[in-house]
This record gives sequence, C-alpha cells and structure tokens, in this order.
Amino acid sequence: MDRVYEARDKAVRNLKIADHMLTQTYPSVKDPKILLSVLENVFLALTNSMAAILYYEYHNKRIPGFDENFNSKFDLFKLNVAGRYRINKEYITLISTIKSILVNHKKSPVEFSRKDAFVICSDGYDMKTLTEKEMKAYIEKTKGFLQDMQNITSQNERIS
Repeated sequence: MDRVYEARDKAVRNLKIADHMLTQTYPSVKDPKILLSVLENVFLALTNSMAAILYYEYHNKRIPGFDENFNSKFDLFKLNVAGRYRINKEYITLISTIKSILVNHKKSPVEFSRKDAFVICSDGYDMKTLTEKEMKAYIEKTKGFLQDMQNITSQNERIS
C-alpha cells in the first residue's frame, strides 16, 4: 500500500503546484510560458492519481501486474478499472487531451507567446493555444478526479 500513498501524495502535491503557479506566479509574472508548466503539473497530478488507483487495485489483486509506462497504465485504467468505479469518461478524455498537447509540444517546431496565451504549432502549423481560463478548467476537473481517487483508495484504510 506504500505505492498507493506515495502516488496519492505526489498527485496532491502536483495539483497544489499547478494551482499555485496559476493563481500566484502567473498573475505577477504574466509570462504565458508558465501555462505550459501548469499543464505539465496538471498532467502529473492526473497520472499519479491514475497510478494510485492502479496500485490500489493491484494490491487488492483485482488486476495483474503492469508496466511502469504511461500507455500501459492508461490502457489498463481505461479498460479494466474506470468502469468498475464508474469514473467519469470526462476524466479519461482529459488525460488523453493533455497527453496529446504535451506530446505535440515536444514535437513542435515553433512555439510562442501571444497576448495572454502560449501557442504551440505543429509541423502542419495547426495551432493549439494555452490560456489561463483553460488551465483553470483543467485544474477544476483534476480536483474532481483527485477527490474520486482519494475516495477509492481510502475505502479500506480503517480496516487494515
């Protein structure tokens, strides 16, 4: 169960960092590049929450062992675990969306700040803009997912 608690703590810490960066740092610095760091911490909060649930399921012998990579965890979570706990499909879409934005950022030949947004361009110059409003929405959805994760992983704490 140590891995469950460790992943749960990391998720909470990453969300606090993202929230602090968006509500405290960004307004004072006004550098849209900070929005990318906010997005990365939101993604880490989501993936650590997902990992906490998977470790909990593994500890309770409901799922087999799994590889320690994102795709393996995400597929196992999406196919075997999300339905069992009636996890909102919106969270799965959120994880997938943020992952694709971060992958596109890594591959992107051009990125720049415009007004109050951070713009990521793909090879074909498809543009994705990150805004403060969008980051706030991502943080709010992530808070809901973290709450669900904490409810799931704390179900048997009093018994053990």
